[in-house]
Amino acid sequence: MGIIELLSIAVGLSMDAFAVSACIGLGLSVNTDGTKTKNISKSRVSRVNLKSGAIVGLYFGFFQAAMPLIGYFAGVWFSDKISAIGDWIAFLLLLFVGLKMIKESFGKSGENGECGADNPLRIKKMLPLAFATSIDALAVGVSFAFMSVNIFPAVSLIGAVTFILSAAGVKIGGIFGAKFKSKAELAGGIVLVLIGVKILAEHFIAK
Repeated sequence: MGIIELLSIAVGLSMDAFAVSACIGLGLSVNTDGTKTKNISKSRVSRVNLKSGAIVGLYFGFFQAAMPLIGYFAGVWFSDKISAIGDWIAFLLLLFVGLKMIKESFGKSGENGECGADNPLRIKKMLPLAFATSIDALAVGVSFAFMSVNIFPAVSLIGAVTFILSAAGVKIGGIFGAKFKSKAELAGGIVLVLIGVKILAEHFIAK
């Protein structure tokens, strides 16, 4: 798998984290009564800043890198037994993750919960969010085992891309709100589906 494909997967996987980060940025930019400020105030700027972006980026980046690593080693454990259908498994896993993201992009995106006005950066809120948004990466990690991906550079790239996009998502959410949340999930899902289709197409071409 080439660097362009890996980068595309990294961006696709990070879209969930980006979308939630935008919600977190929105939560950091609302008043204590839950209403969004109309003008950028000093208090608002102080909450949506480089530090908050870095914190969110580290949470999501770490989990998004760790999950495919775990999935990869789980996949390696049984890849030899079913290597003949490895491309099909990779395709189905990417298809499942991609379609799941596309479906979720059409769901309701409330502005409470992770977008709530209380501090969304507390560890008891960030850990579940980071874990939940990285579950899909676990399945992609399994698919990597069937594609003979050099796993450590791959997960490093995924973690770095997720860190950057999550940190940016906090800032974007603080300025624009969560209006781009569903579009980010939709784009990420489409990218993963297309990569899965490409893997399957190459499987038939190779034959």
